[in-house]
Amino acid sequence: MSLPPVSARRHDLDWLRVIAFGLLIFYHIGMAYVPWDWHVKSPHGSEAWRLPMLMVNPWRLALLFFISGVAIHFASDKLGPGKFAASRLLRLGLPIVFGMAVIVMPQSYFELLRYGEIEPGILAFWPRYLSFEQQFSILTPTWNHLWYIVYLLLYVLILMPLMPVVRSITESGPWQAIARRPLGLLFGLSLPFVVYRYVLDPRFETTHALFGDWNTHAVSFTVTLLGVLAAKSEAFWQGIRRGLPVFLIAAVMLGGWRAFVETIPDDVEIVIEGFWLTLAAATWPLANVLYAWAVILGLLGLAQRFLTGPSKALRYLTGAVFCYYIVHQTAIVTLVALLGRREVPGPVELAIVTLGTVATCAISYEVFRRIPVLRIAFGIKS
Repeated sequence: MSLPPVSARRHDLDWLRVIAFGLLIFYHIGMAYVPWDWHVKSPHGSEAWRLPMLMVNPWRLALLFFISGVAIHFASDKLGPGKFAASRLLRLGLPIVFGMAVIVMPQSYFELLRYGEIEPGILAFWPRYLSFEQQFSILTPTWNHLWYIVYLLLYVLILMPLMPVVRSITESGPWQAIARRPLGLLFGLSLPFVVYRYVLDPRFETTHALFGDWNTHAVSFTVTLLGVLAAKSEAFWQGIRRGLPVFLIAAVMLGGWRAFVETIPDDVEIVIEGFWLTLAAATWPLANVLYAWAVILGLLGLAQRFLTGPSKALRYLTGAVFCYYIVHQTAIVTLVALLGRREVPGPVELAIVTLGTVATCAISYEVFRRIPVLRIAFGIKS
């Protein structure tokens, strides 16, 4: 099978982008049911959600930032760095402002109702939410799930002046040597993230607050940069193609080990010599990073092999997916909060939340793309 030209439209990456955003929607539905805390929680939460969420968590956002990096390279070459940066300020900046003021507000309302900090009445809460007086235990106004857009816009502005350097790196001998070898790709791409896990992760809590969120920035910016570097690198995509079996085997083996460790009951004592216990604990971050990159590289290889053609569905979803992303979490939070008060059976609640979220996203896109002002506010291309 021949590779698509690096300058051509990459339908495989379009499909992966749609899949990554779709996975994010279902991941956020799971956040209402998994034992970890979130904005709202369903009374039907279960430990059964824990393992699937843990298996997806190490690579879901990294895949999205990587594909965003590829798109940044293609679009900046097409428009020019300056024009592309200006276009992103409009296309990402306005949805951030509108999203914080309007779309995210119900999430904060239902979260504060859950905490008992406000009385029912969303219209009365809205001016307080926008007041910047910080009257509550959570920050208001806030961007919640829109942090991805905020961070991506920042990275675009940082990367545009560096594009000549990026091109020189992709043509350099070290990059070519790493990219052409499957194990070079797996271990080479993993290396900076291993450093982050040992050095930054223990020191900086993930906050998505922009300032002080140094571990998240290090990880997200580096992944985005790698996507920019890989976008038009023949050596990289050839390495992905050749290494697909290696990546899939590594993903299954490392994923199996991760699942085994995560499912060990807390009350089970495993007698291990002190040295081996220390060694296992010390190498756990390394195994997680390698697992994440094995999955990402495997998905890139599978998409390159099986998702290469255009289609009407892909064209539609490519246009819709950004609007879906903006709307989906508010739909989830609202539905979970409202259904939780009515003692709906668990399976029925989950079905309503899932179908209701997808329906809300689909209806929003169909309505907003026909209204010029709202089309811009939701980042929908004309």
